[in-house]
Amino acid sequence: MVLVGDVKTAVLVDDLADTCGTLGKAAQTLVKNSATKVYAIVTHGILSCKACEVINNSALTQVVVTNTIPYEDIKKLCPKIATIDVSPSIAEAIRRTHNGESVSYLFHNVPA
Repeated sequence: MVLVGDVKTAVLVDDLADTCGTLGKAAQTLVKNSATKVYAIVTHGILSCKACEVINNSALTQVVVTNTIPYEDIKKLCPKIATIDVSPSIAEAIRRTHNGESVSYLFHNVPA
C-alpha cells in the first residue's frame, strides 16, 4: 500500500472480501498514518466466518458491497455494511447475452 499526501479520508477497493482481515489491517495502517475515515468498496463480499466481528472491531468507517449475495442477516449484525444494487446491470448483461447483443455497451451505459 502506498500513501500519498496528507490522507484524511481513505478508500480501499477490493474485488472480493471473505473474512475481511486484509481490509481490517489496511484500515488500521491508514488510521495509524492519520486517516480519519476509511471506506472499503468491495465488488463481491462473501463475508464469511468472523467477517462481521472483524469489520465491527476495525477502523473501517463503512464497507460497501454489491448485492451479489443476500446481506440482510449480516447487516443486522454489522451496521457498517452498506449495499449497492447491481441487479439492473446483471439483468441487462444477461438479456444482452441471450439476444446476442454487445455486453461491452454496459461499460459506458449503466442501467438505472
